[in-house]
Amino acid sequence: MAQNKPLKARDIMTAGAKCVGQHESLQDAARLMRDMQVGALPICGDDDRLQGMVTDRDIVIHCVADGQDPAQVECGSLGGNLHWIDADASATDALHLMEQHQVKRLPVIDVQNGHRLCGMISEANLAQNLTDKQIAEFASRVYAGAH
Repeated sequence: MAQNKPLKARDIMTAGAKCVGQHESLQDAARLMRDMQVGALPICGDDDRLQGMVTDRDIVIHCVADGQDPAQVECGSLGGNLHWIDADASATDALHLMEQHQVKRLPVIDVQNGHRLCGMISEANLAQNLTDKQIAEFASRVYAGAH
């Protein structure tokens, strides 16, 4: 991409992220992940604000492996630590935040427009928009556990 100004998070994100409700079951989340062909979903509260993230791995490790019924466990119970970035922050800031917290998916919030979820940044978004050197550094920090 030939641009004079630095890329923002909104420039590299995938728009139109779909939330799973905090009171919806993990089974509902798993079906939505399957239908959307994704491995993680943002969790939104009753106020339609971002509350957390749930991954396919979370469902397996923190529900199924413990003998719980995914149809009976609410998504909000697995929200975990929440990391997000402002849509107007730089793409480089998004990369650094993902490296720092060792996350592979980052919700993008439009702070100027009601603090609403507007997209997600994934590894694929990084690969399409950043330099090979940036991608290599990201991979070594996130996958090797370096800080």
